[in-house]
Amino acid sequence: MTPIEIFEYKLNWHKSSSNIVKMHSDLEFESKRWCRQNLKQHQWDFSKYTNVYEDTFYFETEEMKRQFEKEFG
Repeated sequence: MTPIEIFEYKLNWHKSSSNIVKMHSDLEFESKRWCRQNLKQHQWDFSKYTNVYEDTFYFETEEMKRQFEKEFG
């Protein structure tokens, strides 16, 4: 997929997604590394500092969200 195709694909599920995980910002590096190693680029997204000491991860499916939560509890 080209970068624009990835962007457009994410728009389809990102805004209406209920597959959201909020993480402490101290875990940003480890969380992003896990996503890069276990998911494809178009299957997840990340927003930095969505609240105080909090980052938000968005996943394409509920299963991906569960795998991520299992890893980081």
